[in-house]
Amino acid sequence: MKRRKSLKIMALGALTPSMGLLSSPLTNIKNVIDKNTSLHFESDWQLWPNMDWVGPEYWGNRLQDWKLQDGRVLCQVAGPNRTLHCLTTQATQEIGTLETSIDFQINQDLPVSDKNYVGIRLGITGKFDDYRSAAVHGKGFDIGLTTSGKLKVGNELTAIQHDLGEEFTLTVSCSANHTPTLNISLLSKSGVSIATAESQKLSQEQLAGNIALVANIQDDYKEIQESTIAASFGDWKISGSKLISSSEHEYGPICFAQYTLNKGTLKLTSQLTPVEKVAGHQVKFEIKEGENWKEMGSTEVEPMSRTVHFRQENWPYQEAAPYRIQLQLPIKGETRYYTYEGTISAEPKDQDEVKTAVFSCNCDYGFPDAEVAPHVACHKPDLALFVGDQFYEGTGGFGIQTSPVDKAALDYLRKWYMFGWSYREVFRHIPCAIIPDDHDVYHGNIWGEAGKAADISGSWGAPAQDSGGYKMAPKWVNMVQKCQTSHLPDPYDPTPVQRGIEVYYTEWVYGGISFAILEDRKWKSAPKHVLPEEADIWNGWIRNPDFDIKKHRVKDAQLLGDRQLAFLDDWAQNWSEDVQMKSLVTQTIFNTVATLPVEAKDDSVVPKLEVPEAGKYVLGDEIKGDMDSNGWPQDGRDRVVDKIRKCFAFHIAGDQHLASFTQYGIDQHGDGGFAFAGPALNNIWPRRWWPPVSNPESHSENNPVYTGDFEDGFGNKMTVKAVANPRLTHREPAIVYDRATGYGIVTFNKKDRTITTECWPKYVHPLKNPAGQYAGWPITVSQEDNYGRKAAAWLPEVKVNGLNNPVVEIIEEKSGDSLYCLAIKGNTFAPKVFAKGTYTIKVKDSNSGKVLEKKGIKANSQSKGTLMFSA
Repeated sequence: MKRRKSLKIMALGALTPSMGLLSSPLTNIKNVIDKNTSLHFESDWQLWPNMDWVGPEYWGNRLQDWKLQDGRVLCQVAGPNRTLHCLTTQATQEIGTLETSIDFQINQDLPVSDKNYVGIRLGITGKFDDYRSAAVHGKGFDIGLTTSGKLKVGNELTAIQHDLGEEFTLTVSCSANHTPTLNISLLSKSGVSIATAESQKLSQEQLAGNIALVANIQDDYKEIQESTIAASFGDWKISGSKLISSSEHEYGPICFAQYTLNKGTLKLTSQLTPVEKVAGHQVKFEIKEGENWKEMGSTEVEPMSRTVHFRQENWPYQEAAPYRIQLQLPIKGETRYYTYEGTISAEPKDQDEVKTAVFSCNCDYGFPDAEVAPHVACHKPDLALFVGDQFYEGTGGFGIQTSPVDKAALDYLRKWYMFGWSYREVFRHIPCAIIPDDHDVYHGNIWGEAGKAADISGSWGAPAQDSGGYKMAPKWVNMVQKCQTSHLPDPYDPTPVQRGIEVYYTEWVYGGISFAILEDRKWKSAPKHVLPEEADIWNGWIRNPDFDIKKHRVKDAQLLGDRQLAFLDDWAQNWSEDVQMKSLVTQTIFNTVATLPVEAKDDSVVPKLEVPEAGKYVLGDEIKGDMDSNGWPQDGRDRVVDKIRKCFAFHIAGDQHLASFTQYGIDQHGDGGFAFAGPALNNIWPRRWWPPVSNPESHSENNPVYTGDFEDGFGNKMTVKAVANPRLTHREPAIVYDRATGYGIVTFNKKDRTITTECWPKYVHPLKNPAGQYAGWPITVSQEDNYGRKAAAWLPEVKVNGLNNPVVEIIEEKSGDSLYCLAIKGNTFAPKVFAKGTYTIKVKDSNSGKVLEKKGIKANSQSKGTLMFSA
């Protein structure tokens, strides 16, 4: 993001030209400032209006805990470890000076305790060598004033004699020595010295990292936590020669943007911070033409989601078009302009290949996941699919806040901002689809039952989820969907479900590929409502070992709901817009590829299961059935698999935390299409696939014995082609790299009509290690393989004159059923059928809509003769 710098940087010596652009990890930065050079940062909160955000130079933990009011920053929650980080200024490991000061006032109503304090945190580093990691998960050295009236320097406490109701100034400075001395001074508002202290506990290296304000009210006073202000702050200053500064580290007020281009209509959503209350603000969408920016539209920030939305019909650009979002913010004495830039890429209509990157399941174990975007860029994808669980409830720490709804919205936004902070470079220059899953709406599992309200009276966890419906308020759910899905093509049927919860299922046509984007969870029946009580359901698991789910196929149980089934019927036959291949996009797959120890009644044991060395086969598991997957309900699953195979659709999903490539079966193994469940970006629930086999001793990493024909825990037929099980990598942190994390790449080759799937560990550089995929990948299948049902008879070869790649539909005349519909490659096609009899063949021109038809075509045991169609 580039704009006029609001950061106040004053040099006391010469700066190198690059000083304002440093963004590398701190330990990799060589301090080029000499000892006579000092950088100076100073807050300008007095210029800003009141709002629920502190400014682009800062990151608050939590977002809802920090606000601007009357030119000061309030920490408006009395809770533990609340911090406000300066993003744009960090201390290096180099020898140099550092000084920081803050004016603050402690709320006198806080409990008196040595554990409760307000002040400054220095030397903050995170799990990864990145200022973002430090801002979210960092730890450091605290200096402050306790509510018991003591000056705190690390773990040392010194009593002071002064009224704590006054405003104080805390100043901390360190000398430019190899072993620095920290000098701490606490002053009254009038400048009278109240207390001083010295410390030599930290080296120059230990002082390196972020600098933050801290309000730590650690005692457990939950009755006041969300309603009691901890402290107010003003006039924060940081200076010294061991500092680096980069305006590129600012985050917000425009955080990121995502878009789709569909049938000539561009839809773009940009995510902003809480600046909606700034009077006179305006947001513009502009396209660069030559050296000039052309305005395409303007709007204001939507209050709850903090999003802006732009729609452009009849998109006029055939080539890639640079765009920018520009925010105009009037503050005291000036108007500031902020921009976020990206590219509306050229639609790859004439390319032989259309490549999509696939992501899901992103907790914060690896935040900020700095390797993902550059590794994905090596593949040069044309689009991206984020298919659910963009974050988890625990992302960023502090759990979740569920009420009141305005605070719950800010709680969500902090987690959503972290997602964008990690992955916005993936989709800055290409279109993407994003669809929320259960964790995005604060559920471990969800059975939406058409939008009903879940029963949260007894518990927020499994009992509430088993009751069916949504735990969060409809207004909040709609806010989540607005943030994540409002840039998708218009819904097929926009009618909301119960309680006004909106829908987004739709078709996206891009580069000749049609993606049907579904909402797996919204209509799905809760198992506890449709299965006998004897099943003993807990969080979607059957805990009664004597209950055989394979014998209880509940015909009335909903999977996708009637509306989405009707959409799939229409989608399967609609090949307009020169569509040549089709793909279904959902949150999860239509089988359960998972095993658990025999004694396990549910999957709560998963995070503690053994992670073996590569090549070892784990014994003692059995195939289980998780009703959170779309393997249940079985009849609903079979109906969907049958519908998507009728248009030879390839299935892309996530959710399972276990990358797999399988082929669906209904009546026979392999009579359906193929499905790729991509790996988790960060794996909070490392499922595994170690089914009982007769020859485990012959297993190896590259010749696994867990592939082949299986039935899942519900009796669904599936053919397993590849699985990326967790295995030891001997990389740190193990919780990130030993859990089979990564991303997928799916390439649709329109010329050859093939689909190639790749599955990459997140740590592998694909150019430096092109053979570094998970074992079993890449896998290539043909388009026609996605209807794997074997032919019982054949119709004559179809040959079409005057049309290239026409659509052929085969209709069984006895039943009137459409067997399948396919945009064929070239102008000839040999149709297979599944029973002898007579059939109608329709040939359609997807551009003109013209239909050619021949009826009464008899099927034979082999294809005989040629049927000529002339356009």
